[in-house]
Amino acid sequence: MLARFDNSYATLPERFYARLAPEPVSTPEIIRVNDALAEQLGLDPAWLRSAQGAQVAAGNQVPDGAAPIATVYAGHQFGHFNPQLGDGRAILLGEVIDRHGQRYDLQLKGSGPTPYSRGGDGRSPLGPVLREYIISEAMHALGIPTTRSLAAVTTGERVIRDSALPGAVLTRVAKSHIRIGTCEYFAAREDSDALALLVEHVTQRHYPEIATPGGSHTEQTNRPSNAGTALALFKAVVLRQAELVAKWQLVGFIHGVMNTDNMLLSGETIDYGPCAFMDAYDPQAVFSYIDRRGRYAYRNQPGIAQWNLTCLARALTPVLNTDDPQVVSAVQQTIDRFPAAYARAFSFGMARKLGITPFRDGDAELVDDLLRLMHEERADYTLTFRRLSELATPESDDDGNGAADTSAKTGAKTGAKTKSSVAAIADLPAAFEPWLARWRTRYANDPEPAADRKRDMLANNPALIPRNHQVDKAIRDAEQAGDFTHFHKLVDALADPYTLRAEFARPPEPDERVSVTFCGT
Repeated sequence: MLARFDNSYATLPERFYARLAPEPVSTPEIIRVNDALAEQLGLDPAWLRSAQGAQVAAGNQVPDGAAPIATVYAGHQFGHFNPQLGDGRAILLGEVIDRHGQRYDLQLKGSGPTPYSRGGDGRSPLGPVLREYIISEAMHALGIPTTRSLAAVTTGERVIRDSALPGAVLTRVAKSHIRIGTCEYFAAREDSDALALLVEHVTQRHYPEIATPGGSHTEQTNRPSNAGTALALFKAVVLRQAELVAKWQLVGFIHGVMNTDNMLLSGETIDYGPCAFMDAYDPQAVFSYIDRRGRYAYRNQPGIAQWNLTCLARALTPVLNTDDPQVVSAVQQTIDRFPAAYARAFSFGMARKLGITPFRDGDAELVDDLLRLMHEERADYTLTFRRLSELATPESDDDGNGAADTSAKTGAKTGAKTKSSVAAIADLPAAFEPWLARWRTRYANDPEPAADRKRDMLANNPALIPRNHQVDKAIRDAEQAGDFTHFHKLVDALADPYTLRAEFARPPEPDERVSVTFCGT
Protein backbone atom coordinates (compact mmCIF):
# COMPACT_ATOMS: atom_id res chain seq x y z
CA MET A 1 0.00 0.00 0.00
CA LEU A 2 1.61 3.22 -1.14
CA ALA A 3 -0.22 5.65 1.16
CA ARG A 4 1.91 7.96 3.30
CA PHE A 5 0.58 7.37 6.80
CA ASP A 6 1.05 10.14 9.38
CA ASN A 7 -1.18 9.30 12.33
CA SER A 8 -1.63 12.43 14.43
CA TYR A 9 -4.82 11.45 16.30
CA ALA A 10 -3.18 8.25 17.52
CA THR A 11 -0.52 10.36 19.29
CA LEU A 12 -3.16 11.80 21.60
CA PRO A 13 -3.59 10.13 25.02
CA GLU A 14 -5.16 6.70 24.91
CA ARG A 15 -8.38 7.82 26.60
CA PHE A 16 -9.27 9.28 23.16
CA TYR A 17 -9.55 5.82 21.57
CA ALA A 18 -9.02 2.08 21.86
CA ARG A 19 -6.25 0.38 19.90
CA LEU A 20 -7.39 -2.70 18.02
CA ALA A 21 -7.25 -4.24 14.57
CA PRO A 22 -10.26 -4.94 12.35
CA GLU A 23 -11.78 -8.41 12.64
CA PRO A 24 -11.06 -10.47 9.49
CA VAL A 25 -13.83 -11.71 7.20
CA SER A 26 -13.99 -14.91 5.21
CA THR A 27 -13.81 -14.12 1.48
CA PRO A 28 -13.59 -10.42 0.63
CA GLU A 29 -14.23 -9.34 -2.95
CA ILE A 30 -14.03 -5.83 -4.38
CA ILE A 31 -17.31 -4.25 -5.48
CA ARG A 32 -15.91 -0.90 -6.59
CA VAL A 33 -12.82 1.27 -6.22
CA ASN A 34 -12.91 5.06 -6.51
CA ASP A 35 -10.03 5.49 -8.94
CA ALA A 36 -9.82 9.29 -8.82
CA LEU A 37 -9.85 9.41 -5.03
CA ALA A 38 -7.31 6.59 -4.81
CA GLU A 39 -4.92 8.46 -7.08
CA GLN A 40 -5.41 11.65 -5.05
CA LEU A 41 -4.40 9.73 -1.93
CA GLY A 42 -1.32 8.27 -3.62
CA LEU A 43 -2.80 4.79 -3.98
CA ASP A 44 -2.71 2.56 -7.02
CA PRO A 45 -6.33 1.82 -8.06
CA ALA A 46 -5.26 -1.40 -9.80
CA TRP A 47 -3.62 -2.60 -6.59
CA LEU A 48 -6.77 -1.76 -4.61
CA ARG A 49 -8.79 -3.91 -7.01
CA SER A 50 -6.39 -6.82 -6.57
CA ALA A 51 -6.83 -9.69 -4.15
CA GLN A 52 -4.37 -8.07 -1.76
CA GLY A 53 -6.20 -4.77 -2.00
CA ALA A 54 -9.45 -6.51 -1.13
CA GLN A 55 -7.78 -8.00 1.95
CA VAL A 56 -6.79 -4.52 3.16
CA ALA A 57 -10.15 -2.94 2.29
CA ALA A 58 -11.93 -5.68 4.24
CA GLY A 59 -9.66 -5.36 7.27
CA ASN A 60 -8.00 -8.76 6.89
CA GLN A 61 -4.59 -7.11 6.51
CA VAL A 62 -3.39 -3.92 8.21
CA PRO A 63 -1.11 -1.92 5.91
CA ASP A 64 2.34 -0.81 6.96
CA GLY A 65 2.27 2.53 8.77
CA ALA A 66 -1.35 2.23 9.89
CA ALA A 67 -2.29 2.64 13.55
CA PRO A 68 -5.81 1.17 13.79
CA ILE A 69 -8.01 2.63 16.52
CA ALA A 70 -11.69 3.01 17.39
CA THR A 71 -12.41 6.52 18.62
CA VAL A 72 -14.66 7.34 21.56
CA TYR A 73 -17.27 10.10 21.72
CA ALA A 74 -20.61 10.96 23.27
CA GLY A 75 -23.67 12.56 21.69
CA HIS A 76 -27.14 13.95 21.92
CA GLN A 77 -29.32 11.48 20.03
CA PHE A 78 -32.76 12.89 19.20
CA GLY A 79 -32.21 15.40 21.99
CA HIS A 80 -31.19 12.90 24.67
CA PHE A 81 -27.60 12.78 25.91
CA ASN A 82 -25.66 9.51 25.79
CA PRO A 83 -22.37 9.97 27.67
CA GLN A 84 -20.50 7.27 25.74
CA LEU A 85 -20.92 6.18 22.16
CA GLY A 86 -17.88 5.71 19.94
CA ASP A 87 -16.97 3.78 16.82
CA GLY A 88 -19.11 0.72 17.28
CA ARG A 89 -18.57 -0.73 13.82
CA ALA A 90 -15.65 1.24 12.43
CA ILE A 91 -11.88 1.19 12.71
CA LEU A 92 -9.77 4.22 11.85
CA LEU A 93 -6.80 2.69 10.03
CA GLY A 94 -4.85 5.93 10.19
CA GLU A 95 -4.24 9.22 8.44
CA VAL A 96 -2.64 9.71 5.05
CA ILE A 97 -1.26 12.78 3.31
CA ASP A 98 -2.58 13.20 -0.22
CA ARG A 99 -0.74 14.52 -3.28
CA HIS A 100 -1.68 18.10 -2.30
CA GLY A 101 -0.43 17.83 1.27
CA GLN A 102 -3.94 17.47 2.73
CA ARG A 103 -4.47 15.09 5.64
CA TYR A 104 -7.26 12.49 5.45
CA ASP A 105 -8.55 9.70 7.68
CA LEU A 106 -8.88 6.19 6.24
CA GLN A 107 -11.64 4.35 8.09
CA LEU A 108 -13.14 0.90 7.61
CA LYS A 109 -16.88 0.84 8.31
CA GLY A 110 -18.37 -2.55 9.09
CA SER A 111 -15.03 -3.95 10.24
CA GLY A 112 -16.17 -5.81 13.36
CA PRO A 113 -16.90 -5.18 17.04
CA THR A 114 -15.05 -2.62 19.17
CA PRO A 115 -15.19 -1.70 22.87
CA TYR A 116 -17.90 0.80 21.86
CA SER A 117 -20.21 -1.60 20.00
CA ARG A 118 -22.72 -1.74 22.89
CA GLY A 119 -23.53 -5.38 22.19
CA GLY A 120 -23.64 -4.99 18.42
CA ASP A 121 -21.80 -7.17 15.93
CA GLY A 122 -19.79 -4.29 14.44
CA ARG A 123 -20.75 -5.37 10.93
CA SER A 124 -22.58 -3.66 8.10
CA PRO A 125 -25.06 -5.18 5.68
CA LEU A 126 -24.39 -4.61 2.01
CA GLY A 127 -27.25 -2.12 1.55
CA PRO A 128 -25.93 0.66 3.83
CA VAL A 129 -22.47 0.36 2.27
CA LEU A 130 -23.90 0.83 -1.23
CA ARG A 131 -26.13 3.69 -0.03
CA GLU A 132 -23.21 5.54 1.54
CA TYR A 133 -21.01 5.00 -1.50
CA ILE A 134 -23.68 6.33 -3.87
CA ILE A 135 -24.78 9.32 -1.83
CA SER A 136 -21.44 10.46 -0.44
CA GLU A 137 -19.90 10.50 -3.92
CA ALA A 138 -22.97 12.28 -5.31
CA MET A 139 -22.64 14.92 -2.58
CA HIS A 140 -19.00 15.42 -3.53
CA ALA A 141 -19.94 15.88 -7.18
CA LEU A 142 -22.53 18.46 -6.08
CA GLY A 143 -19.82 20.46 -4.35
CA ILE A 144 -21.00 19.73 -0.79
CA PRO A 145 -18.33 19.03 1.87
CA THR A 146 -18.60 15.34 2.67
CA THR A 147 -16.86 12.18 3.70
CA ARG A 148 -15.90 10.13 0.65
CA SER A 149 -16.00 6.48 -0.39
CA LEU A 150 -12.72 4.94 -1.51
CA ALA A 151 -13.70 1.27 -1.84
CA ALA A 152 -16.48 -1.18 -1.10
CA VAL A 153 -16.05 -4.92 -0.61
CA THR A 154 -18.31 -7.85 0.08
CA THR A 155 -17.26 -10.09 2.97
CA GLY A 156 -18.61 -13.49 1.99
CA GLU A 157 -20.51 -13.52 5.29
CA ARG A 158 -24.08 -12.86 6.34
CA VAL A 159 -25.18 -10.12 8.73
CA ILE A 160 -28.27 -10.73 10.83
CA ARG A 161 -30.72 -7.85 11.10
CA ASP A 162 -34.43 -8.52 10.52
CA SER A 163 -33.15 -11.21 8.17
CA ALA A 164 -29.82 -12.60 7.01
CA LEU A 165 -28.19 -10.08 4.66
CA PRO A 166 -24.93 -10.11 2.72
CA GLY A 167 -22.16 -8.28 4.57
CA ALA A 168 -19.86 -5.56 3.27
CA VAL A 169 -17.17 -3.11 4.37
CA LEU A 170 -16.76 0.50 3.20
CA THR A 171 -13.45 2.34 3.18
CA ARG A 172 -14.43 5.87 4.16
CA VAL A 173 -12.24 8.95 3.71
CA ALA A 174 -12.68 12.13 5.75
CA LYS A 175 -10.65 15.17 6.71
CA SER A 176 -11.22 13.82 10.20
CA HIS A 177 -13.89 11.99 12.21
CA ILE A 178 -13.83 14.41 15.16
CA ARG A 179 -17.38 15.30 16.17
CA ILE A 180 -19.29 17.67 18.41
CA GLY A 181 -19.85 14.52 20.43
CA THR A 182 -16.09 14.09 20.88
CA CYS A 183 -16.03 17.36 22.84
CA GLU A 184 -19.15 16.31 24.73
CA TYR A 185 -17.48 13.06 25.83
CA PHE A 186 -14.64 14.81 27.63
CA ALA A 187 -16.87 17.59 28.94
CA ALA A 188 -19.13 15.00 30.56
CA ARG A 189 -16.06 13.61 32.35
CA GLU A 190 -14.88 17.08 33.37
CA ASP A 191 -11.62 16.33 31.57
CA SER A 192 -10.49 19.86 30.74
CA ASP A 193 -6.96 18.69 29.86
CA ALA A 194 -8.37 16.42 27.14
CA LEU A 195 -10.62 19.22 25.88
CA ALA A 196 -7.65 21.57 25.63
CA LEU A 197 -5.72 18.94 23.67
CA LEU A 198 -8.70 18.37 21.39
CA VAL A 199 -9.14 22.10 20.72
CA GLU A 200 -5.45 22.36 19.86
CA HIS A 201 -5.60 19.31 17.57
CA VAL A 202 -8.72 20.47 15.70
CA THR A 203 -7.48 24.02 15.18
CA GLN A 204 -4.10 22.87 13.86
CA ARG A 205 -5.73 20.31 11.60
CA HIS A 206 -8.78 22.14 10.26
CA TYR A 207 -8.42 25.82 11.13
CA PRO A 208 -4.68 26.57 10.96
CA GLU A 209 -5.35 30.29 10.70
CA ILE A 210 -6.43 30.28 14.36
CA ALA A 211 -4.03 27.60 15.67
CA THR A 212 -1.64 28.46 18.48
CA PRO A 213 1.92 28.70 17.07
CA GLY A 214 4.17 25.92 18.30
CA GLY A 215 1.33 23.84 19.72
CA SER A 216 1.83 20.14 20.31
CA HIS A 217 -0.07 17.11 21.53
CA THR A 218 2.06 16.67 24.62
CA GLU A 219 -0.20 16.33 27.63
CA GLN A 220 0.58 18.42 30.70
CA THR A 221 -0.88 18.32 34.20
CA ASN A 222 -3.01 21.38 34.88
CA ARG A 223 -2.47 22.35 31.26
CA PRO A 224 -3.56 25.99 30.69
CA SER A 225 -6.35 26.28 28.14
CA ASN A 226 -6.16 28.77 25.33
CA ALA A 227 -9.54 30.42 25.72
CA GLY A 228 -8.95 32.67 22.72
CA THR A 229 -8.25 29.71 20.47
CA ALA A 230 -11.30 27.84 21.78
CA LEU A 231 -13.55 30.82 21.10
CA ALA A 232 -12.08 31.32 17.63
CA LEU A 233 -12.57 27.62 16.93
CA PHE A 234 -16.20 27.78 18.02
CA LYS A 235 -16.87 30.77 15.75
CA ALA A 236 -15.24 28.98 12.80
CA VAL A 237 -17.20 25.77 13.36
CA VAL A 238 -20.47 27.72 13.57
CA LEU A 239 -19.80 29.39 10.23
CA ARG A 240 -18.91 26.10 8.52
CA GLN A 241 -22.02 24.40 9.87
CA ALA A 242 -24.21 27.26 8.64
CA GLU A 243 -22.71 27.01 5.17
CA LEU A 244 -22.94 23.21 5.13
CA VAL A 245 -26.62 23.02 6.10
CA ALA A 246 -27.47 25.76 3.58
CA LYS A 247 -25.93 23.59 0.87
CA TRP A 248 -28.03 20.64 2.06
CA GLN A 249 -31.19 22.72 1.83
CA LEU A 250 -30.34 24.01 -1.63
CA VAL A 251 -30.28 20.49 -3.09
CA GLY A 252 -33.16 19.08 -1.03
CA PHE A 253 -31.00 16.76 1.07
CA ILE A 254 -32.40 15.42 4.35
CA HIS A 255 -29.74 14.01 6.66
CA GLY A 256 -32.08 11.97 8.85
CA VAL A 257 -29.92 11.68 12.00
CA MET A 258 -28.53 15.10 12.91
CA ASN A 259 -27.36 13.92 16.31
CA THR A 260 -24.34 15.71 17.76
CA ASP A 261 -22.25 12.58 17.24
CA ASN A 262 -22.97 12.88 13.51
CA MET A 263 -21.77 16.48 13.12
CA LEU A 264 -18.08 16.80 12.26
CA LEU A 265 -16.04 19.77 13.46
CA SER A 266 -14.40 19.86 10.02
CA GLY A 267 -17.73 20.85 8.45
CA GLU A 268 -18.11 17.72 6.32
CA THR A 269 -21.28 15.66 5.98
CA ILE A 270 -21.09 12.28 7.69
CA ASP A 271 -23.38 9.29 8.28
CA TYR A 272 -25.46 8.39 5.24
CA GLY A 273 -27.78 6.02 7.05
CA PRO A 274 -31.47 6.98 6.81
CA CYS A 275 -30.83 10.01 4.59
CA ALA A 276 -32.65 10.96 1.39
CA PHE A 277 -33.14 13.59 -1.28
CA MET A 278 -36.64 14.99 -1.77
CA ASP A 279 -38.56 14.28 -4.93
CA ALA A 280 -41.68 16.48 -4.62
CA TYR A 281 -40.95 19.53 -2.49
CA ASP A 282 -42.26 19.19 1.05
CA PRO A 283 -40.73 21.25 3.88
CA GLN A 284 -41.90 18.65 6.40
CA ALA A 285 -40.38 15.70 4.55
CA VAL A 286 -38.95 12.95 6.77
CA PHE A 287 -37.58 9.64 5.50
CA SER A 288 -35.71 8.18 8.47
CA TYR A 289 -37.59 5.26 10.00
CA ILE A 290 -36.32 6.23 13.47
CA ASP A 291 -37.41 9.88 13.24
CA ARG A 292 -41.05 9.23 14.02
CA ARG A 293 -41.74 12.76 15.32
CA GLY A 294 -40.02 14.63 12.51
CA ARG A 295 -37.29 16.19 14.64
CA TYR A 296 -34.90 16.12 11.69
CA ALA A 297 -37.40 17.02 8.95
CA TYR A 298 -36.10 19.11 6.03
CA ARG A 299 -37.45 22.41 7.39
CA ASN A 300 -35.96 21.75 10.85
CA GLN A 301 -32.36 21.16 9.77
CA PRO A 302 -31.08 24.74 10.20
CA GLY A 303 -32.61 25.02 13.67
CA ILE A 304 -31.25 21.63 14.71
CA ALA A 305 -27.78 22.65 13.54
CA GLN A 306 -28.00 25.69 15.81
CA TRP A 307 -29.19 23.49 18.71
CA ASN A 308 -26.24 21.15 18.14
CA LEU A 309 -23.85 24.11 18.18
CA THR A 310 -25.29 25.17 21.51
CA CYS A 311 -24.32 21.72 22.78
CA LEU A 312 -20.82 22.33 21.46
CA ALA A 313 -20.64 25.65 23.30
CA ARG A 314 -21.62 23.95 26.55
CA ALA A 315 -19.03 21.22 25.99
CA LEU A 316 -16.28 23.79 25.40
CA THR A 317 -17.13 25.71 28.58
CA PRO A 318 -14.12 24.36 30.55
CA VAL A 319 -11.70 25.82 27.98
CA LEU A 320 -13.61 29.02 27.16
CA ASN A 321 -12.82 31.00 30.32
CA THR A 322 -16.50 31.58 31.07
CA ASP A 323 -15.56 33.57 34.18
CA ASP A 324 -15.04 36.42 31.74
CA PRO A 325 -18.41 38.08 30.93
CA GLN A 326 -17.04 39.18 27.55
CA VAL A 327 -16.33 35.58 26.58
CA VAL A 328 -19.81 34.49 27.64
CA SER A 329 -21.29 37.33 25.60
CA ALA A 330 -19.16 36.45 22.57
CA VAL A 331 -20.26 32.79 22.70
CA GLN A 332 -23.93 33.76 22.95
CA GLN A 333 -23.61 36.28 20.13
CA THR A 334 -21.99 33.61 17.95
CA ILE A 335 -24.88 31.22 18.58
CA ASP A 336 -27.43 33.99 17.99
CA ARG A 337 -25.79 34.89 14.68
CA PHE A 338 -26.16 31.39 13.27
CA PRO A 339 -29.57 32.07 11.64
CA ALA A 340 -28.18 35.12 9.85
CA ALA A 341 -25.08 33.20 8.70
CA TYR A 342 -27.29 30.39 7.42
CA ALA A 343 -29.66 32.84 5.71
CA ARG A 344 -26.75 34.55 3.93
CA ALA A 345 -25.43 31.24 2.63
CA PHE A 346 -28.89 30.02 1.60
CA SER A 347 -29.83 33.32 -0.08
CA PHE A 348 -26.53 33.41 -1.97
CA GLY A 349 -27.08 29.87 -3.25
CA MET A 350 -30.74 30.45 -4.10
CA ALA A 351 -29.89 33.59 -6.04
CA ARG A 352 -27.49 31.55 -8.15
CA LYS A 353 -30.11 28.84 -8.67
CA LEU A 354 -32.59 31.47 -9.90
CA GLY A 355 -30.13 33.56 -11.92
CA ILE A 356 -30.82 36.72 -9.93
CA THR A 357 -27.48 37.56 -8.40
CA PRO A 358 -26.91 39.49 -6.29
CA PHE A 359 -29.77 38.91 -3.86
CA ARG A 360 -31.86 42.07 -3.44
CA ASP A 361 -34.74 43.36 -1.35
CA GLY A 362 -37.87 41.48 -2.33
CA ASP A 363 -36.02 38.41 -3.59
CA ALA A 364 -36.73 36.49 -0.37
CA GLU A 365 -40.45 36.84 -1.08
CA LEU A 366 -39.90 35.62 -4.64
CA VAL A 367 -38.13 32.53 -3.30
CA ASP A 368 -40.76 31.90 -0.62
CA ASP A 369 -43.56 32.13 -3.17
CA LEU A 370 -41.79 29.69 -5.47
CA LEU A 371 -41.35 27.17 -2.67
CA ARG A 372 -44.98 27.59 -1.64
CA LEU A 373 -46.07 26.94 -5.24
CA MET A 374 -43.85 23.89 -5.46
CA HIS A 375 -45.37 22.51 -2.26
CA GLU A 376 -48.94 23.17 -3.37
CA GLU A 377 -48.37 21.62 -6.80
CA ARG A 378 -46.15 18.80 -5.47
CA ALA A 379 -43.56 19.87 -8.01
CA ASP A 380 -40.28 18.02 -8.13
CA TYR A 381 -37.67 20.04 -6.24
CA THR A 382 -34.67 19.24 -8.43
CA LEU A 383 -36.40 19.30 -11.80
CA THR A 384 -38.28 22.54 -11.09
CA PHE A 385 -35.01 24.44 -10.71
CA ARG A 386 -33.49 22.63 -13.65
CA ARG A 387 -36.50 23.57 -15.79
CA LEU A 388 -36.11 27.19 -14.76
CA SER A 389 -32.55 26.98 -16.05
CA GLU A 390 -33.96 25.93 -19.44
CA LEU A 391 -36.48 28.77 -19.32
CA ALA A 392 -33.92 31.43 -18.42
CA THR A 393 -33.47 32.86 -21.93
CA PRO A 394 -35.93 34.27 -24.43
CA GLU A 395 -34.94 31.76 -27.12
CA SER A 396 -36.92 28.54 -27.57
CA ASP A 397 -34.47 25.87 -28.68
CA ASP A 398 -35.32 23.85 -25.54
CA ASP A 399 -32.24 21.69 -25.90
CA GLY A 400 -31.96 20.96 -22.21
CA ASN A 401 -28.53 22.55 -22.15
CA GLY A 402 -29.91 26.04 -22.09
CA ALA A 403 -32.66 27.88 -23.87
CA ALA A 404 -36.29 26.89 -23.93
CA ASP A 405 -39.79 28.14 -24.56
CA THR A 406 -40.63 30.84 -22.01
CA SER A 407 -44.11 29.61 -21.20
CA ALA A 408 -44.66 27.55 -18.09
CA LYS A 409 -46.67 24.69 -19.52
CA THR A 410 -44.25 24.34 -22.39
CA GLY A 411 -45.03 20.73 -23.12
CA ALA A 412 -48.68 21.57 -23.77
CA LYS A 413 -48.04 24.73 -25.77
CA THR A 414 -45.16 23.77 -28.01
CA GLY A 415 -45.55 20.06 -28.52
CA ALA A 416 -43.16 17.24 -27.66
CA LYS A 417 -39.79 18.20 -26.30
CA THR A 418 -36.43 16.67 -26.99
CA LYS A 419 -35.20 14.03 -24.57
CA SER A 420 -32.44 16.40 -23.43
CA SER A 421 -35.02 18.78 -21.93
CA VAL A 422 -36.57 18.45 -18.48
CA ALA A 423 -39.93 19.21 -20.10
CA ALA A 424 -39.92 15.68 -21.51
CA ILE A 425 -39.79 14.33 -17.95
CA ALA A 426 -41.62 16.79 -15.70
CA ASP A 427 -42.82 20.19 -16.91
CA LEU A 428 -44.06 23.06 -14.76
CA PRO A 429 -47.78 23.32 -14.00
CA ALA A 430 -49.80 26.23 -15.43
CA ALA A 431 -50.12 27.60 -11.88
CA PHE A 432 -46.50 28.75 -12.19
CA GLU A 433 -47.27 31.31 -14.93
CA PRO A 434 -47.81 34.35 -12.66
CA TRP A 435 -44.68 33.57 -10.68
CA LEU A 436 -42.66 33.09 -13.88
CA ALA A 437 -43.72 36.53 -15.04
CA ARG A 438 -42.44 38.06 -11.80
CA TRP A 439 -39.20 36.12 -12.08
CA ARG A 440 -38.59 37.27 -15.67
CA THR A 441 -39.21 40.86 -14.67
CA ARG A 442 -36.73 40.47 -11.83
CA TYR A 443 -33.88 39.00 -13.85
CA ALA A 444 -34.50 41.44 -16.71
CA ASN A 445 -33.22 44.15 -14.36
CA ASP A 446 -29.87 42.38 -13.93
CA PRO A 447 -26.97 43.36 -16.22
CA GLU A 448 -25.86 39.76 -16.78
CA PRO A 449 -26.24 38.63 -20.42
CA ALA A 450 -28.92 36.01 -20.97
CA ALA A 451 -26.45 33.40 -22.18
CA ASP A 452 -24.31 33.85 -19.06
CA ARG A 453 -27.36 33.61 -16.82
CA LYS A 454 -28.39 30.37 -18.49
CA ARG A 455 -24.89 28.94 -18.17
CA ASP A 456 -24.63 29.90 -14.49
CA MET A 457 -28.06 28.46 -13.66
CA LEU A 458 -27.26 25.19 -15.39
CA ALA A 459 -24.06 25.02 -13.34
CA ASN A 460 -25.97 25.53 -10.08
CA ASN A 461 -29.05 23.39 -10.68
CA PRO A 462 -28.24 19.69 -10.96
CA ALA A 463 -30.23 17.49 -13.30
CA LEU A 464 -29.41 14.38 -11.26
CA ILE A 465 -29.61 13.56 -7.57
CA PRO A 466 -29.46 10.14 -5.88
CA ARG A 467 -33.20 9.51 -6.09
CA ASN A 468 -34.51 7.12 -3.49
CA HIS A 469 -36.03 4.69 -5.98
CA GLN A 470 -32.78 4.52 -7.95
CA VAL A 471 -30.72 3.88 -4.81
CA ASP A 472 -33.28 1.30 -3.69
CA LYS A 473 -33.04 -0.54 -7.02
CA ALA A 474 -29.24 -0.63 -6.81
CA ILE A 475 -29.45 -2.11 -3.31
CA ARG A 476 -32.20 -4.65 -4.13
CA ASP A 477 -30.41 -5.89 -7.26
CA ALA A 478 -27.20 -6.38 -5.29
CA GLU A 479 -28.79 -8.00 -2.25
CA GLN A 480 -31.17 -10.29 -4.06
CA ALA A 481 -29.19 -11.26 -7.15
CA GLY A 482 -25.61 -10.17 -6.54
CA ASP A 483 -26.05 -7.83 -9.51
CA PHE A 484 -24.13 -4.55 -9.17
CA THR A 485 -24.89 -3.29 -12.69
CA HIS A 486 -27.35 -0.61 -11.63
CA PHE A 487 -25.12 0.44 -8.73
CA HIS A 488 -22.20 1.09 -11.08
CA LYS A 489 -24.37 2.89 -13.65
CA LEU A 490 -25.87 5.10 -10.96
CA VAL A 491 -22.51 6.02 -9.43
CA ASP A 492 -21.14 6.84 -12.89
CA ALA A 493 -24.14 9.02 -13.76
CA LEU A 494 -24.08 10.92 -10.47
CA ALA A 495 -20.42 11.78 -10.96
CA ASP A 496 -21.68 14.32 -13.54
CA PRO A 497 -24.91 15.60 -11.95
CA TYR A 498 -25.29 18.60 -14.25
CA THR A 499 -25.74 16.53 -17.40
CA LEU A 500 -29.33 15.42 -17.93
CA ARG A 501 -29.87 11.68 -18.30
CA ALA A 502 -33.56 10.91 -18.38
CA GLU A 503 -33.11 7.39 -17.02
CA PHE A 504 -31.72 8.72 -13.74
CA ALA A 505 -33.41 12.13 -13.67
CA ARG A 506 -37.06 11.15 -13.84
CA PRO A 507 -39.13 11.24 -10.64
CA PRO A 508 -40.45 7.93 -9.31
CA GLU A 509 -43.71 6.47 -10.50
CA PRO A 510 -46.29 6.02 -7.70
CA ASP A 511 -45.33 2.37 -7.23
CA GLU A 512 -41.60 3.26 -7.10
CA ARG A 513 -41.77 5.82 -4.32
CA VAL A 514 -39.56 5.15 -1.31
CA SER A 515 -40.92 6.87 1.77
CA VAL A 516 -38.75 5.25 4.48
CA THR A 517 -34.98 4.82 4.68
CA PHE A 518 -32.94 2.80 7.16
CA CYS A 519 -29.52 2.72 8.77
CA GLY A 520 -27.48 -0.47 9.01
CA THR A 521 -27.24 -1.07 12.75
